[in-house]
Amino acid sequence: MITITIERSTDDRRILAFAVEGHAKFAKPGKDIVCAGVSAVTVGTVNAIEQLTGLELPAAMKSGWLQSEIPVQQDAVVDGKVQLLLESMIVMLNTIAESYGKYVAVREQNKS
Repeated sequence: MITITIERSTDDRRILAFAVEGHAKFAKPGKDIVCAGVSAVTVGTVNAIEQLTGLELPAAMKSGWLQSEIPVQQDAVVDGKVQLLLESMIVMLNTIAESYGKYVAVREQNKS
């Protein structure tokens, strides 16, 4: 199963970090559409943030694992764009989880 954890600020609901762990095991490696979908959404979001905002996210990735902490931006416009792209990622991941809930779980946790 793929577990996606979204960490939010309890104060303003800002996304502080996200982590993706595990393998869906929906199909054989190379044919697993669930893994491919989650990977495309999460890696695509990191790439979109970097290309569209100029912010290079501190992200770490290896097989079955992607993690990033989202730095607070002094520029409110950039921060707003970053947060919008991350919220979009969550919508897409929840859409995948609605169809493939046996293989994907999205969890949110609050941090003070």
